[in-house]
Amino acid sequence: MKTLKRNLHGTFVESQHSTARDVFGHLLAIGTLYACFGSFIALLFQYINVKFPDALSYSYVGSLDAIRTSMAILIVVWPVFIFISWLLAKDVKANPAKHNIGIKKWLLYLTLFATAITMIVDLVTLVNYFLNGEITTRFILKVIIVLLTSASVFGYYLWDLRRDATVPTKLPMIAAIKDSIIIAAVIILGFVLVGSPAQQRAVRFDETRVNDLSVIQNEVVNYYVTKHVLPVSLADLSNTLYGFAAPVDPESGEAYSYDVIIDTMISGATPDESISKFKVCANFATDNNITPTYTSTSAKTTAPVPARDMYGNSPYSNNWSHTAGTVCFERQVDSSMFISNPPIVK
Repeated sequence: MKTLKRNLHGTFVESQHSTARDVFGHLLAIGTLYACFGSFIALLFQYINVKFPDALSYSYVGSLDAIRTSMAILIVVWPVFIFISWLLAKDVKANPAKHNIGIKKWLLYLTLFATAITMIVDLVTLVNYFLNGEITTRFILKVIIVLLTSASVFGYYLWDLRRDATVPTKLPMIAAIKDSIIIAAVIILGFVLVGSPAQQRAVRFDETRVNDLSVIQNEVVNYYVTKHVLPVSLADLSNTLYGFAAPVDPESGEAYSYDVIIDTMISGATPDESISKFKVCANFATDNNITPTYTSTSAKTTAPVPARDMYGNSPYSNNWSHTAGTVCFERQVDSSMFISNPPIVK
């Protein structure tokens, strides 16, 4: 059913009631728009965080995770938004009265409202961060991103509300092409930062290797706490009671390398004089030294391992920086950091 309604220009135009197809089509279009809008801003924010890291509030790994999530949303959702928008525009072109249906106007006004609120809230948040010590360059760039992105969305949909659907225009097509090029460039930049899927798989394998070496290190320390001697090999760590077996390389299935460098208990030293050292090695596929860090120390430096308790808990974490290839981590068991227990005699 069609009716006449007054438009923003004061003239009467033909209006048509919404169908189920119209409602869900416009809901899908607006929903995908919001997802792309938020992901685009979040992605650029993380690029700025990586480029201008702040030692007070920065996590490189967290930024990469956020980048991957935002990239995935844009890669999947943006083409859906473009396709749905094209279908809706095609429908309006065939039936100009649908340009004025209620569901579309309600959602467009909601979009204008949401865009304005987003811009205001983001600016308030950014100013708050700036007053709390945010790096000036990061603050300025993020403000520019919020203003430009919000103004673009607000301006386009305000124009769409006011335009005459009977007058041909190429602006939607031009805007779609321009925005698609920008989003494609931003996504490509994301691949440069986080690497290809194959690269990320290699990184995950290396993260597992580091975790395995940490487990082995803790078990070696536990062994030393109870027996006051370092295990000769990883086989000595096997414990049928607790079901522990030394982990192996997740990709090749080979055992990790472990060697005793010095065990002064074997030479007859007292527990207080014991400064024992060992090393654990693994073959890594990637270099994690490019990760920005604010507590960086050389991976070749001996890191003392406080044998604190039977669970391997330590007052501080060890350095696991590594390059690609075989890398060994030398650890020193500091007996002064735990209360000596008499060795278990079997």
